[in-house]
Amino acid sequence: MEEGPVRFDASGRLLAQERQGDNQPPVSVSELSSQLKRTVEDRFGHVRLRGEISGWKRAASGHAYLALKDDAALIDGVMWKGTAGRLAFAPEDGLDVIVTGKVTTYPGRSKYQIVIESMELAGEGALMQLFEKLKAKLTEEGLFDPARRRPIPMLPHVIGVVTSPTGAVIRDILHRLGDRFPSRVLLWPVLVQGDGAAAQVANAVRGFGALPVDGPVPRPDVVIVARGGGSIEDLWTFNEEIVVRAVAASPIPIISAVGHETDTTLCDFAADLRAPTPTAAAEMAVPVRAELMANVAELDARMRRCLARGVERSRERLEAQRRLLPKPDVLLGQARQRADDLGDRLRRGLSHRLTRARHELADAGGALRPALLDAKVARGRQQLAAVRLSPVLLERLLADSQRQFDGLWRLAQSLNPDAPLSRGFARVMASGVLVRSADAARAAGQVTLKFADGEVAAITGETRPEPPAPPAPRPARKVAPAPPGQTDLFD
Repeated sequence: MEEGPVRFDASGRLLAQERQGDNQPPVSVSELSSQLKRTVEDRFGHVRLRGEISGWKRAASGHAYLALKDDAALIDGVMWKGTAGRLAFAPEDGLDVIVTGKVTTYPGRSKYQIVIESMELAGEGALMQLFEKLKAKLTEEGLFDPARRRPIPMLPHVIGVVTSPTGAVIRDILHRLGDRFPSRVLLWPVLVQGDGAAAQVANAVRGFGALPVDGPVPRPDVVIVARGGGSIEDLWTFNEEIVVRAVAASPIPIISAVGHETDTTLCDFAADLRAPTPTAAAEMAVPVRAELMANVAELDARMRRCLARGVERSRERLEAQRRLLPKPDVLLGQARQRADDLGDRLRRGLSHRLTRARHELADAGGALRPALLDAKVARGRQQLAAVRLSPVLLERLLADSQRQFDGLWRLAQSLNPDAPLSRGFARVMASGVLVRSADAARAAGQVTLKFADGEVAAITGETRPEPPAPPAPRPARKVAPAPPGQTDLFD
């Protein structure tokens, strides 16, 4: 690279030297930056600045960076993590805000900026601008769709209330409920304004919805989210996105009673029913007990009148039908006469049957004489004496039965599976199953050989074991001689 020629100053010197009468020594860039920083911070240590947010972004560290501008100038700003986490609203580009902080310099870029310590919306116009933007966003998501709203139960057993425990709202609600229809009330105490209020209200709504139906703490049938009147800034807790989403997602019907009749919050759009005041919310939650009892009494009276009118009309129709029917004597006259006639005939028939039975009994009694009975008994004895049991017939029958029994016994002996074992045969078993072929014996590997005098375990294979020694002949079984006159059953 070709370098240019070395230039000298007017005096012909190359190196900088102290000049006579020069009382300002040179300073470094860092020293100048530090002096500028101290000067700016001393002069603008506390400023209040109004402008429009531009380029808002939050870093992964939690710090926020932005720029504030008007129609003629722009200044960069930074908000540290702790300050950004305490903001009461979500900043976004285009919002007109008022910030408080100190102006400082950033030596790394030779620029000045403001370190923001607090941020507020610049008037109700900025709040309304933020209100409309959030409303449009949630409307597009369908959170304010009227089709999502559920009916409020007519007679809730338990009513949940989300409000401040020390304000007049809870007293107004309890007083109104006591006048109209005394009910059980569960209060979830929350802050309704200030830092952390939105998170507490959202947690209360979600907490009521998370209660089990049959748990130790009764689950409310309806929840009232209430707050007294105030400015749009005072009611801003109920415009926070976290609260609106919690109300829209609640499994329990919600009545929103925030502010006075002219006040409107996003919570009103997400709730199932909007009440103009907390007192009106109590009126919407329950009916008037006296009016309800009067309606029930009136319905009871109408029911009784309808029943009485029906009974009276039925009585009139029955009376009209009764007049058209003939007299009972006309209807029953012939039946009565026929009953009397049948009664007389029955009495005469019974008397005649009794007389005939007596005659039959007398005839039968005359036939039962002792001489006739003795003659009948004598004939029976003669017939019995003529009957004799011949021994030849009994012996022939016994011999036939013996031959049949002997044939069955020989058949049973021939079918006995253990009979061949006494003649030197063996039965091959594997796992309690009879082995019927050599292939099955090889596949089994281990078999049991059953002989007449016991069992032997064996292992199958291709080698042939030595034949076992023949068993010693068994002594002949001694058979006791049969008694005289009795044949052997095994012949």
